[in-house]
Amino acid sequence: MQMTWSNYFGGFLLSAVLALSLAGCTPAPIPAPEDSGELVVVTRNSPTTYYLNAKSEPVGFEHDLVTQFAEKQGWKVRFVLAETLSDLFNVMKKGQAHIAAAGLSATDERRRSLRFGPTYGQVKEWVVCRQANRLPQTPAELAGLRLEVVAQSSHVESLRLLKRRLPGLTWAEMNVPNSEELLERVELGLSDCAIADSDSFDIARNFHPTLIRTFALGNSLPQAWLIGPRMGLGFSREVMRFFQESEKSGDLARLRERYFGHVQQLEEADVLGVLEKRGTLLRSLAPHFYKAQGETDMDWRLLAAVAYQESQWNAQAVSFTGVRGIMMLTEDTADQLGVKNRLDPRESILGGARYIISLMAALPEEIVDTDRIWMALAAYNLGMGHVQDARALALKLGRDPNAWNDLKDVLPLLSRGKYASKLKYGYARGGEARAFVENVRIYYDILAKYEKPYRGFFGGL
Repeated sequence: MQMTWSNYFGGFLLSAVLALSLAGCTPAPIPAPEDSGELVVVTRNSPTTYYLNAKSEPVGFEHDLVTQFAEKQGWKVRFVLAETLSDLFNVMKKGQAHIAAAGLSATDERRRSLRFGPTYGQVKEWVVCRQANRLPQTPAELAGLRLEVVAQSSHVESLRLLKRRLPGLTWAEMNVPNSEELLERVELGLSDCAIADSDSFDIARNFHPTLIRTFALGNSLPQAWLIGPRMGLGFSREVMRFFQESEKSGDLARLRERYFGHVQQLEEADVLGVLEKRGTLLRSLAPHFYKAQGETDMDWRLLAAVAYQESQWNAQAVSFTGVRGIMMLTEDTADQLGVKNRLDPRESILGGARYIISLMAALPEEIVDTDRIWMALAAYNLGMGHVQDARALALKLGRDPNAWNDLKDVLPLLSRGKYASKLKYGYARGGEARAFVENVRIYYDILAKYEKPYRGFFGGL
């Protein structure tokens, strides 16, 4: 059910293709997907591309995008995982993959020798440093600092262009899978700054709150799939048609929302708070979350994220509105769920988990996957009646009432007079429900990065 990048550092080995390449053997190019019925895609482990979720299932923006493309063609898809960009480009050069889908920037220099598909996104290259008294604001101010970049990345190309007018500019090229590792090195003080694409930094900054993006190296760069040199024009046309249809249907926007729609930055205190309390309060509460997962099949880390957003894991929390306990249940809701003592963390957590499941069950079957989870959480905060009002309003405004990407834009309208007066359930602070859900998504990502999934005797994922 979950879709974060919890296991993107998971134990993958390169495929036999890479092993043969490293041994000096050159395997024959693979047959075209039109002939074999299999699309072979080389990618890399990254929170923005491909990783394993809590069920050890492959997910990720590039994974899902490629899978949709293959399904439309009637092909199976096989992923080859490259440990570095050098390995990825070698796989393509040797004809062992049909496309590379790895969040690659289609720079002018790369386009001179490589063949890219249509653009599906834009990223900026940010210089990211630790908090300090004086942060670099221009490339010239990087002098004397240890700057690290991913080897063979577009960042290296950008730095080489800058070096033409700044001969003293230096950097270290690191043979790592992605910039996330470099950002961790910056936070640990092993380097002063690193360069990361904007989408990678937007995700990573909620795990590394002491990092600051200082300035961009240049203009935004287009992202695209790299197409193998042996692929025919017919294949390129199918790729072009797929992206055109995905853009028109909104599928591409929905996929971006699923993986990147919640990555606005929390306050530093919020991030540091959850990181600190996971080593204290969360340890004693974890068995209750495990039990709730066993009963509801909801990832315990998602339940913990809801609890943190509600009470910061304070089992004795009480609101002026009358909600109380670690899951901040109302008295009526607690009675319906059989919760006798809302201040008992075991009862509160089990009750909150059951309530979320009941809200998911109450939503129309047309709402699927993660959209169903986020709408249920909005109802947890706002009430199901107000969420149904928001869905009805979304339909009137020409938005998709079954997609969280559309509904979260409509929710704030519930507090505006010209809309609220016409709603069945009236005025509601829909903006707060939107913030509630988006914060839970970020807290879940943080917990999924640092806490292991639970597969105990209670059941689970």
